[in-house]
This record gives sequence, C-alpha cells and structure tokens, in this order.
Amino acid sequence: MHLHEVAAARRDAGLVVLEGFHALKHAVRFEGEILGAWTADASALDALARRLAPDVALPAAQVVDVDALAAVVPRAQVLAVARRPDQPDARALLALPGPAPVVLLEEPRHLGNLGACVRVCAAAGAAGVLTTGDQDPWHPDALRGAAGLHFALPVRRVRALPDSDRPLIALDPEGDVLGAPGVAPIPPRAILAFGTERGGISDALLSRADRRLALAMAPGVSSLNLATSVAAVLYGMQAARGPSLPLS
Repeated sequence: MHLHEVAAARRDAGLVVLEGFHALKHAVRFEGEILGAWTADASALDALARRLAPDVALPAAQVVDVDALAAVVPRAQVLAVARRPDQPDARALLALPGPAPVVLLEEPRHLGNLGACVRVCAAAGAAGVLTTGDQDPWHPDALRGAAGLHFALPVRRVRALPDSDRPLIALDPEGDVLGAPGVAPIPPRAILAFGTERGGISDALLSRADRRLALAMAPGVSSLNLATSVAAVLYGMQAARGPSLPLS
C-alpha cells in the first residue's frame, strides 16, 4: 500500500486510518491487520516503540518525506492503515455472557470525546460500546481519541438500541444519586446509557430505562464531559466490586 492511497482508505468502510504511535501500537497489540505504515523519522519511531511498547512488534514503516506525511496527517509522527476487524453486531454483543457492562452513547457529537469514551471503556473492562446518531465511531478522529483501542473491544453504531435481557441504566441528572445511602448499585451486565452534555438522554430512551442514576456533583455544576462521566461510572463500579474484581 502507498501513502497516496490513504485518502481513499478513509472512505473505505472496511479500512481504518490510524494516526499516531499509540493508535498503531494498540491495533497491533490487539491483533489488527496492518496494511501499511509510514513515518518521516524511523529512528524516533523505533525509540518510542522500545520505550513505550517493548512487547509489540510494530510493522516496518515506510520512511517518507516529512512534508508528504504532513500533507496527509499534520499531527502524527506515524500513520498507518489497518483492516477493520470483524466484531459482533449489536445483538450478539448484548448477548455476550459475563458481568461486564455495555456502554451506550446516544448521539455523541464530538469525535475526540467519543474516542476518549472508547479508551475508558477498554481500560475499565467494559464489554463493548454502542453509539447512535450520525457520527461514525470508527472515524480517524475517534480512533485517535481512543488511541486505537477500538481494536480491544467491540465498537458499533446502531440505529436504535436492540431489545435484550440486560438492565438499561440511564445516566440522568434527575435520577437517584449513584453511591448515595439506600441507592442500589448498578447490576451486572447493565447497559449504561449516556446522553449529550447539552440535551441529556432522549425521552424515548429514558422511557425504556429500568433505572435512572445520577452522578453526585457540587452545587452549581450542571454536567460533566461525556468521557469523564463514563469514566466516573465505570471506575465507580470497579471500586464497588473491589480492586481485584474487574468488571469483566
């Protein structure tokens, strides 16, 4: 594959463009199929690999002119194209056994923030991420925000949340405060639904929720960044289970 083919790869639903060292590192670590990689500084890339990912055998990157690389991706020291991995569809994801929750992002707007949510979900041991709305969760900007951790767990866009036997927990400011006395913890295998900072969760999705929970906030603070909210809930669940009991 050649560098000039990256533009076409961005439009190919079967391929993903990886911008930056961490995205490439995680794609390789989680058995992604790399079709091509490019860098303007092979020695710097090798040094990063030795320091930050000695367990990963990165593919040999083609050395290209720095201006040629910057014309494709101005911000990254390394660029790669990978085949999009086969992952379970939404119904199969929701049917997976085990206690780990599935995170549902309803119509997320900012691709970098969406990617940060994927990164948190991978780190905290969530079973997968579902999104609704127009934003493609596999967009290069989302992959960059996730540091390539889309390859570590299923990430799918759906038109609507399918029915399943998982309890649906909506994060809503009017809900019971998570962790407050008398408030039951989040049950295993939950679907954790998060809405936008501006509008929250839609009435249609709220009407399907089995429970509504809220994060405690100081007076006058009305919302949290989406990825921060996801992190707070997932790591709160992990803390409730104990440090030796991951969500999965």
